[in-house]
Amino acid sequence: MASLTVRNIPEDILERIRALSTAERRSLNNEILVILERGTNLEYEEKIHQRKFLSKSTQMELWEQLVGTWKDSRTASEIIEDIYSLRTAGTDVEL
Repeated sequence: MASLTVRNIPEDILERIRALSTAERRSLNNEILVILERGTNLEYEEKIHQRKFLSKSTQMELWEQLVGTWKDSRTASEIIEDIYSLRTAGTDVEL
């Protein structure tokens, strides 16, 4: 496992962590790991919910879950034709 050094921890935060570690009968290091795990899980879920962040591996997982689930009565040719017919011409650009 990797190790990490955190500097300049405000005293009041450190005291709260110490109090939590005592109350939960964990070492200071284990209490910090629990707090980090909970906090990162909450942040990660919030970002995904807000669609602000999706890692490459998460995107791949989601695509893999969708593979083969699409149901459509049209043939592949009909779907392609629909896609082409619904496209817009776009915007003229001057360079």
